[in-house]
Amino acid sequence: RSTIQDKPVTVLYGLIIVSLAGLLPLPPLLQDQDYHQFADQRELFGIPNFWNVVSNLTFIAVGAVGLLRFRANATTTMLFSGVFLTGFGSSYYHLNPTDVTLFWDRLPMTFCFAAILAAVVEERVDARAGAMLLRPLLAIGIFSLLLWRWTDDLRLYAWAQFFPFLTLVLILRLFPPKYTGAFYWIVAAALYALAKLLEFYDHAIFSVGSIVSGHTLKHLTAAAAA
Repeated sequence: RSTIQDKPVTVLYGLIIVSLAGLLPLPPLLQDQDYHQFADQRELFGIPNFWNVVSNLTFIAVGAVGLLRFRANATTTMLFSGVFLTGFGSSYYHLNPTDVTLFWDRLPMTFCFAAILAAVVEERVDARAGAMLLRPLLAIGIFSLLLWRWTDDLRLYAWAQFFPFLTLVLILRLFPPKYTGAFYWIVAAALYALAKLLEFYDHAIFSVGSIVSGHTLKHLTAAAAA
């Protein structure tokens, strides 16, 4: 704890390097093709997978509001641009779920992952370090998806998604807030964790009355986190 608090930027970059190196001995992580078989495949108004498509409107709405209100900072601009574009990318994917369309769903989400970590570093650790961190995190996120398309290996994308989330939890625990509103970080992290849980139980949730699927609820919960 004392080492992290005394030299937070050094420790953070050390964690990035060590965790990236830790991916190398792991076996390739392939995309499970069953992932595309969502529970709710109902077509309404001529739109296939209707609820999984239209639930993405929440991302577009949240992203648009965020861009209108918080444009002065590169990190928040990137965050809400990612949220906004996720609405379109995810809608496009759910119209025809394949690996090709999934690329466009995941691409704007990497903007969000990078911006969230950069934002919490800016706020809790060091403003300059957080701003500088945004670009390399974005580069890693974009490259992770290109690497997936070239090699079918998702290891780096998994890092790009989960490393910021785990680091965010660590920073929230070890560094005191500089501003009010710390409660919202905790709520957002909890909502995102819930969204991943709803995604995992997609079929089980839909099996209860065939009303709404876990994946549709995941979209709503992740937008609420944003």
